[in-house]
Amino acid sequence: MNILVINWDPSLGIDLGFFMIRYYSLMFVLGFGIGLFMMKKMFLNEKVSVDKLDPLLMYVVIATILGARIGHFLFYDPQFLWQHPLEVILPFKLNPFKFTGFQGLASHGAAIAIIIALYFYSKREIKKPFLWILDRIAIPVALAGFFIRIGNLINSEIIGKPTNIDYGFVFVQLGEDFPRFPTQLYEAFGYLAVFFLLFYIYWKTTKKDTLGYLFGVWLVTLWSVRFIVEFWKESQGGIETMFNINLNTGQLLSIPLILVGFWFVFRKK
Repeated sequence: MNILVINWDPSLGIDLGFFMIRYYSLMFVLGFGIGLFMMKKMFLNEKVSVDKLDPLLMYVVIATILGARIGHFLFYDPQFLWQHPLEVILPFKLNPFKFTGFQGLASHGAAIAIIIALYFYSKREIKKPFLWILDRIAIPVALAGFFIRIGNLINSEIIGKPTNIDYGFVFVQLGEDFPRFPTQLYEAFGYLAVFFLLFYIYWKTTKKDTLGYLFGVWLVTLWSVRFIVEFWKESQGGIETMFNINLNTGQLLSIPLILVGFWFVFRKK
C-alpha cells in the first residue's frame, strides 16, 4: 500500500430517495453563502446599506450560472452552442426531455459575466464607482473558487494528467486504475491563498482606498494560479486547437486577464 496514492471514489451526494442533494451543488451554496456574509461585513464596515445585498446576490448568481455555462460552450464546444442554444441555458435536454442540471461550466465565462453584471449593479443599485464593487466582490469570489474546485474533485472532473509515478489520485468512478495529479486540490488551495491575500489587503492596508487595486491583484494572482496549474491538468480541448503553441485553452484565456490585472495594479492613482 502506497500512502501517496489515493483511490478516489466518493459519494456524489446525499440520496433522499426521491431526490439527491449533490455535494457539488452544496459547494456552490456554501461559496455563495459565505460570500454574502463577507459582503455584509464590508458593507457595514463602510456604512453601506445592507438592503443592497439582495440585488447583488441576484446579479452574481445569475451571471455566474449563465456566464459559466455559455462560456463553456463558447470556449470549449462552440458547435453545440449554435446547434442547441436552449439546452445551453436550460438545466434539461429536449427531445426526449431529461433533467441534466448545469453540466459544463467555465470559470473564465463566469468571471466575464460577473464583471458585466456588476457594472449594471453599480449604476442601477448601489450608486458607487464600478471599481469599488469589483474591488470588494473579488474577495468572496476567490473563496468561492476554492469551494467550486473541491466540488470538481468530488465529481471526479477537470482531472489532472497521469503522474506516471506512485503519487496522485486514482479516479475510480472514471474506470481508471492509475494515479493522476490532483489538480483540483492544487487550484483550490491556490485560490484559498489568493483569498487570504485579498482579505489581508482589504482589512490591514490602505490599498483598498485605491480604486481597482484589489481587483487588479485578484486578476493577477487568481488567473496566474489557473495558468500554472493548467500545466498538470488534462486538456479539455477548445480554442487551443486554433493556435500552434504549447498552451491549452485555460492558459490562453488567463493571459489577457493577468495583463489587465497588472495594468490595474501599477497604473497611476
